[in-house]
Amino acid sequence: MGKRSVVVHVGGQRYVVRSDADETYVRTLAGYLDERIKEVGKRSKPVASQSLAVLAALNIADDLFQERRQRVELKQQVRDKSRAIIAYLDKEVKARLDST
Repeated sequence: MGKRSVVVHVGGQRYVVRSDADETYVRTLAGYLDERIKEVGKRSKPVASQSLAVLAALNIADDLFQERRQRVELKQQVRDKSRAIIAYLDKEVKARLDST
């Protein structure tokens, strides 16, 4: 599927986004960014829209980095638990074989 134009509104501005992604997905992303900009605007004193966009981007980048760190930690926990289960099963199988 080729690129198509999707009109979105972010931070009170109209943007035409060319993307091969689904239109609904592009609108969802733009809506998410618009909401984050509004949140930042509510928490800070009046600043230029470009500054709000940068602050929102920093917040989103922070969310991304935290999710990545949590994913790495979760993968390690799954690996550790899997190794423990395999070691336990190996021990049980060996014990049963030795007892026969």
